[in-house]
Amino acid sequence: MWHNLFVPELSIAEKILRPILVYAFLVVAVRLAGRRELAQLNSFDLVVLLMLANTVQNATIGNDNSLLGGLIGVSALLVINYVVVRFLYRYRSVDRLLEGGPVELIRGGKVLSDHLGREAITEEELMEAIRKQGLASAADVDRAVLETGGTISVVARKPTPTEERLHRFEGVLKEIRDELSQVHRLLRTEGATPS
Repeated sequence: MWHNLFVPELSIAEKILRPILVYAFLVVAVRLAGRRELAQLNSFDLVVLLMLANTVQNATIGNDNSLLGGLIGVSALLVINYVVVRFLYRYRSVDRLLEGGPVELIRGGKVLSDHLGREAITEEELMEAIRKQGLASAADVDRAVLETGGTISVVARKPTPTEERLHRFEGVLKEIRDELSQVHRLLRTEGATPS
């Protein structure tokens, strides 16, 4: 029993190498799959990610079910992730090459359909991100950007078209109020003068 718990069935070198190779493969595969896989998950994307985790499990740990083997594999993953993150932080040009840059999806209230198509984002998914920011339509958006991490950032127009219409309406109401006030004064003045 203790032997199975603490003695890995594979060599320590293999226990370290397997997670590193799977990690490298997954980083490249997810990057090639596109940014939408990272944050704008729909049910299909979620199923794929769950299946990915299950599929690479044996490739990562092999036939080893020992506790020590699992701890070695986890440690290797954490170390390689730390090294990669530090490397990319230090060499921004490599990070930009791997991650790409932000992609504009809306500019000045106009949806950039070709950019949506290139990133495999539907207008419905874009509208969902807009509504999450409390805006009603693309016309209310100054700029929407698919960030390198996969999220969609939305910047509202200042003021939004709805706010502009409301402001114009308030102006018209004020003019009507002022004219009614003048008519009321005129009527009082005419009513006070003897005929």
